[in-house]
Amino acid sequence: MSDQKSTHDMIQSPEIWGGLNQPKLDIKEADAIVFGIPWDGSVSFRSGAKEAPSALRSITYTVAPTTERFESLEGFKIKDLGDFEGADREQIFGQVEETVAELVKEKKFFTMIGGDHSVTIPVLKGINKAVDKAFGIIHIDAHFDLCEALGGDTLSHGCTERRALELENVTGPENLFFIGIRSVEPQELEFIQKTPVPVVSARDYSKMGTAAVIEKAKVALAHLDAIYITLDIDALDPAYAPGTGTPQLGGLTARELLDLLEGLFELPVIGFDVVEVAPALDASWTSVFAARKIVMECWGHALRKRG
Repeated sequence: MSDQKSTHDMIQSPEIWGGLNQPKLDIKEADAIVFGIPWDGSVSFRSGAKEAPSALRSITYTVAPTTERFESLEGFKIKDLGDFEGADREQIFGQVEETVAELVKEKKFFTMIGGDHSVTIPVLKGINKAVDKAFGIIHIDAHFDLCEALGGDTLSHGCTERRALELENVTGPENLFFIGIRSVEPQELEFIQKTPVPVVSARDYSKMGTAAVIEKAKVALAHLDAIYITLDIDALDPAYAPGTGTPQLGGLTARELLDLLEGLFELPVIGFDVVEVAPALDASWTSVFAARKIVMECWGHALRKRG
């Protein structure tokens, strides 16, 4: 969008995020923190996800601060920290890790907007640094992202959960739960045959139904009291989110995903992200609007839990 405001101008505006943004608010007083990581230098195929944070903000001026359950979000105080940018990936990821660690220590619920899925790696490292016990990860995606390396890059967007399994407080594959998977790399297939992981594939999802998937996730992660949800927009079928780098046919419907997230938020969710939205690959910006809906509804779930 040629008339799109700069990121700096947007995050200083109380009009973004449905009028919920409070730019002058101290972080400690915010109900939720949101930030972007406009990095897509770790993709194995099509790029464009770096444009998502600014694109998403730009369509939140007009959205109503309400949920589909006819609830008001007014009074839910959002603080947008802006985007993490730097000279290279190491610098960006380092800044993200330190910031997330501080947010988790302050017990601040947070939302991250990617970026390709590699940007979840420093977020998970930040959580790991801040907590002193095991935490869980729900990975909603068309792909496992369990590669040791992809294209020679161990920090590729295809390596997110393999790197998670190396963290001290991700104590084993039982701390992970995969939903919507319908594509697997040969090296991932070899890995999960030796190290089984909890998973509901997209194929199994359609047979089980959303309620059963939610219940399975709750049982699998019942031993944990801190959960992070990472959501790759390609978990949705391309009919609902075509603007992404590696779409896969046969994904979740929009209704399934929204109902799934509502149920998963009954778990102790400390934060979530939406990644791999590539606005330029979707002329109608359907994927960007989908991400907006996901974010606003998840904030509604967080507010409802707060009571």
